[in-house]
Amino acid sequence: MTFYAFAKSVVYTIFKPWYRIEAIGVENIPKEGGVLLCANHIHNFDPIVVGIMVPRPVHYMAKDELFRIPVLGGIVRKCNAFPVKRGFSDREALRTGLKVLKDGHVFGLFPEGKRSKTGELGKGLSGAGFFASRSEAHVVPCAIIGPYKSFKKLRVVYGKPIKMDEVRKTKASADQVTELIMSEIDKLIKEHQ
Repeated sequence: MTFYAFAKSVVYTIFKPWYRIEAIGVENIPKEGGVLLCANHIHNFDPIVVGIMVPRPVHYMAKDELFRIPVLGGIVRKCNAFPVKRGFSDREALRTGLKVLKDGHVFGLFPEGKRSKTGELGKGLSGAGFFASRSEAHVVPCAIIGPYKSFKKLRVVYGKPIKMDEVRKTKASADQVTELIMSEIDKLIKEHQ
């Protein structure tokens, strides 16, 4: 058993009953090939909650500072995360993200770039559109519907993959592709609140 699988099983055992997590649409995640999994961001636990409900291992970008914290940095790395320097375009992180998708893995991303303080869906950054248009990956929207309160139901909704053929053919801008992804996340939130 890999460290990732072990950590996932331990965390699942704690989080699933504690937050009464209900996963909807897990069958919408393709069983193979690259998947860009894009979710809204309402809590620090979002990467954990999104990841433990998906049958496949999920890779994430995480802020560079986390990797410099003793012990935690090693754990984060073993849980399939790679560093991103925030505040400017980190070409190495972009290359790593594209490689994760090209190699047929699931790449979890929070297009807003930071947590929403109000819980409302914010504006997505162009990074999601960049990864979606520069790869052949399936793009799956995901909605996390809180609150994160003990023994209150928390929903994680995985939508159907977004049809990207036309968007890729017309060479839409990264911002336009991100807007499309965010609109699909918004639909899931409204439909399942």
